Amino acid sequence: MNPIVKLWGIGCLLCLLTACSSHFMTDATYRSEVEQDLQQKKARMAQGDLFAILENQDLDTYEREALEFLYAYMPLADITDYPGEFHLMNVRASRLAADEMPWGKSVPEDLFRHFVLPVRVNNEPLDSARVVFYDELKERVKSLSISEAILEVNHWCHEKAVYQPSDSRTSSPLATVRTAYGRCGEESTLLVAALRSVGIPARQVYTPRWAHTDDNHAWVEAWADGQWHFLGACEPEPVLDLGWFNAPASRGMLMHTKVFGRYEGSEEVMSVTPGYTEINVVGNYAPTAKATVTVHDAQGNPVPDACVEFRLYNYAEFYPVARKQTDAQGQTFLTAGKGDMLVWASKGGRFGYAKLSFGTDTDLVVKLDKEPGEAVDVNFDIVPPAESANLPEVTPEQRAANDRRLATEDSIRNAYISTFLSEDEARKFAKSYKLDEDEAVKILIASRGNHAVISNFMARLRSEKSKKGGFDLLQRISAKDLRDVTLEVLIDHMLSHLCDNADHFRRYVRNPRVSNETLTPYKAFFGKVIPKDEAQAYVADPMKLAAWVARNIQVDKDCNLGASPISPAGVWKARMADAHSRDIFFVSMARSLGIPARIDEVTGKVQLLEDNGTVDVDFAELLSTEEASTQAGGGKGNLTGKRGKLIADYSPIKSLANPKYYSHFTISRLTPEGSLRLLTYEEGTANNPEGTTWDSLLRWGTALDAGDYVLVTGMRLASGAVLSRISFFRIEAGKTTRIKLVMREDANAVQVIGSFNSESLFTPWSATTDAPQAKQSLLQACGRGYFVVGILGVGQEPTNHALRDISALKADLEQWGRKLVLLFPDEAQAAKFAREPFSSLPSTVIYGIDTDGIAGQIVENMKLNTQGSLPIFIVADTFNRVVFVSQGYTIGLGEQLMKVVKGLQK
Repeated sequence: MNPIVKLWGIGCLLCLLTACSSHFMTDATYRSEVEQDLQQKKARMAQGDLFAILENQDLDTYEREALEFLYAYMPLADITDYPGEFHLMNVRASRLAADEMPWGKSVPEDLFRHFVLPVRVNNEPLDSARVVFYDELKERVKSLSISEAILEVNHWCHEKAVYQPSDSRTSSPLATVRTAYGRCGEESTLLVAALRSVGIPARQVYTPRWAHTDDNHAWVEAWADGQWHFLGACEPEPVLDLGWFNAPASRGMLMHTKVFGRYEGSEEVMSVTPGYTEINVVGNYAPTAKATVTVHDAQGNPVPDACVEFRLYNYAEFYPVARKQTDAQGQTFLTAGKGDMLVWASKGGRFGYAKLSFGTDTDLVVKLDKEPGEAVDVNFDIVPPAESANLPEVTPEQRAANDRRLATEDSIRNAYISTFLSEDEARKFAKSYKLDEDEAVKILIASRGNHAVISNFMARLRSEKSKKGGFDLLQRISAKDLRDVTLEVLIDHMLSHLCDNADHFRRYVRNPRVSNETLTPYKAFFGKVIPKDEAQAYVADPMKLAAWVARNIQVDKDCNLGASPISPAGVWKARMADAHSRDIFFVSMARSLGIPARIDEVTGKVQLLEDNGTVDVDFAELLSTEEASTQAGGGKGNLTGKRGKLIADYSPIKSLANPKYYSHFTISRLTPEGSLRLLTYEEGTANNPEGTTWDSLLRWGTALDAGDYVLVTGMRLASGAVLSRISFFRIEAGKTTRIKLVMREDANAVQVIGSFNSESLFTPWSATTDAPQAKQSLLQACGRGYFVVGILGVGQEPTNHALRDISALKADLEQWGRKLVLLFPDEAQAAKFAREPFSSLPSTVIYGIDTDGIAGQIVENMKLNTQGSLPIFIVADTFNRVVFVSQGYTIGLGEQLMKVVKGLQK
């Protein structure tokens, strides 16, 4: 027989055998490991019949193995809060995509297993996006190569959503589509879900914190033809491996992704948990270096099993971007970008810390020679990695074609947005149901694509009492809740048990929002499952309820890793939870019985609310007492009382009169283990745009629980470096502790002095055309990086003088290459502007009209004179940092701008 024919025949037989194989996991050894992990999980989670779907006799081998893989590693919330049929639906949908998409057979089994099959991307609620998205996308991509399909799916996502900052709770993919926007974590969750829906391996990449600026970011990597490529979610580019973040990512120190299940890829493993493998992918974006950390005790002996936290300065704290445990030799390691981190090691209440400069330090020894109570101040100069971006080539034709597509996609998305209720429609609806028109309009417009649910709920509010209560409920939940809450949830919480204190009822009983959980209709559920006599006992003595929870809900720190909190009903069913889900469960159960309860936003403590104060609920303490274990609780607990007062004195520096929390300082409490827990005071809100500041929190004093704390301050320089300071202090009950808040300075460096939203809109203006121009953001006009914004007073000498100063430095500013956006306060001012005297302004100037309040934002953020003194100039960047501001008549403005520019280039 011809050898070629023989080989062909053997190949055909192998293909046939492979095609006939019904295994989801063809590697018998791996399959055995999964089975072992599943059995261990079943043994741990014996309550609630959680694995019933695996007993379905109609499952074929592929389906059963795929479900076993999912159930072996999925977080508990995905088991308790979603029926087995939901997971089976997704197994079948992923299998269909693999069969029907042209690249389906080329995706390696392990990549399909870890990066296509799983529904969960981050900590979002799960939904049926895989099925919905596949129906929309399959015809659009089936004739493309896998690389082309990745780009096309991202264009589709851009039709659905664009970037808009929001709170930390992650929306589901379908909720993001319904809203038509999301923050980067939600956009990337949407794109990963869409790519997986058509069988393309995809994963979310996350930098927990940038090193050079106060922010974080998430994007997507997708697999094509043997390698991973990155792209900005809902931000389509003409080619792969290109996004606005190429340059910032080259300055990153850590990028990671969580891979579902047991993963045996080639990437550096940061940690392995029962649910996922966390891998380090920073080497895909930035030059890296590896460093080994050795932890010693005070006598110089290696300390095994010590916790080592790699902390990066960001938002005025040293944030833990990675946590590791030391081995038997007291060692661990990390590969990171070539910049500075603070290494914090702890065990048994003792701790130590030291700065680690990756790329310079290959080995670092940290001694556990510190203990609580030592009042010391330590300065650290933190330097981020240098920029080293590599950009793929894009032709002018590719860029132009992509821009045309983006415009078309904007119009598609805007056509959908036009179906949301307008102000007139919302007002007409409110009037027809005799509702508070102004409040109804505000809420209905904020609900965006969820307006049908909100209006349905409002229409049910007939009595004046129900209208008042219903609107209070809608005002208590978050803006994001308005966009994805269900009617069932709203109705459930309207039927709450009353309590004596009206304010407590509104805030801590009827209010469904406890923390960062997905809202569910738990009150009707608990009304059915809690026996009436027990409910009455808990109402009479709420600490009995706390004791019941302490005894009956098993806390497992690993049971729900990577997911949103387990629902209250899910915790009841499983009788198991992580500590945070347990806390939400208790508060939800209490509120269901009309007992006011909360999780304190600053400290994270669980508390009961009484007329004369709060009662802390300590489940560990309840569990350890004989009374809790034998008598089901009892007693009313102790009112929070072990508190002292903290005052911080501050001597203002020239550029900073009133430091802000998260921008310039934070406070963390030392935990019993020797780590740090941030106190989460309020950020800026609509009602309090300035947020928490030194003046509002520390100037006159704030109450803190007795214990040991750390004050971190930092002055961010324009280069991205930070002049930081750590101050340790102790709070004693009934006493006042006085410390100094010190902001370090460098007189020769450009410093970050404020914030400004680079996505603020303006209307471009040209004297040569009367045609109306579409608004655009400063980010769109200027691109990523630094830019100058000027608000002009047309015909006024200070403005004329400033423009002449800038004209004198035309060559230097053009060489710098960044845009100067010069804005007129209104159209009338623009019409009066004579360009001829200023014809030598740099070619990088863009003229516009301040139609959306940019001047007001600058005045408010930078605390400028509100009497309208013009011109105003700022130098800012697209990370929303302001490094220069000038108002009114300024001698040598051009030279001042160039001094800042040169400082930025150092």
